[in-house]
Amino acid sequence: QVQLVESGGGSVQAGGSLRLLCVASGSTPNMDYWGWFRRAPGKGRGVVATIDTYGTPSYVASVKGRFTISRDIGKNTLDLQMNTLNPEDTATYYCAAREKRRATFDYWGQGTQVTVSS
Repeated sequence: QVQLVESGGGSVQAGGSLRLLCVASGSTPNMDYWGWFRRAPGKGRGVVATIDTYGTPSYVASVKGRFTISRDIGKNTLDLQMNTLNPEDTATYYCAAREKRRATFDYWGQGTQVTVSS
């Protein structure tokens, strides 16, 4: 079991930046993938960025070059640095973790709202 708590959301104007933080607790050594997902108004939840146990990141095309995912194993935190935000990035952002040998992300935070105005 892993517990995830996000923070850092807020409102920003287009072109601005925000940094999201996820603090994990529990059986974190049993996880091999960590990720940030988002759900925009009226849309389903989709992946934004993931990072594996070796620190290898992966990004959805729409955020490449603007967002950076990172993990501090010692602090059990997962960050998402978001730069050059645009209104299409408005969504609720969720931190998630996937247990080793599982195919899906099973642990989720409660979400943090990001609103970008034009």
